[in-house]
Amino acid sequence: MKPLQALDPARFEIPEVLIQLNRASRSLAELKGAITAIPNQTILINTLGIQEAKDSSAIENIITTHDELYRHDPHTDEIKSPAAKEVYLYREAIQVA
Repeated sequence: MKPLQALDPARFEIPEVLIQLNRASRSLAELKGAITAIPNQTILINTLGIQEAKDSSAIENIITTHDELYRHDPHTDEIKSPAAKEVYLYREAIQVA
């Protein structure tokens, strides 16, 4: 496998890639505009991290619900579900990396 820098940039300058790049750029611009309306933007970021941790944990057969995750304060020992606790630990690991 070649490092990304060793690949010829022209290889990616094809209509399909450029169309998707344009769509992604527009979507990011819309998100950037929408996030300014949120008073506490870290809420959105934390929610995305929890969702990623929940989905990744499900691959390892650690199943929990959104209700279970948002019902408890992760900063206390109040998390009663082992699966929810595992998801929060996974989210913390993502934030460190």
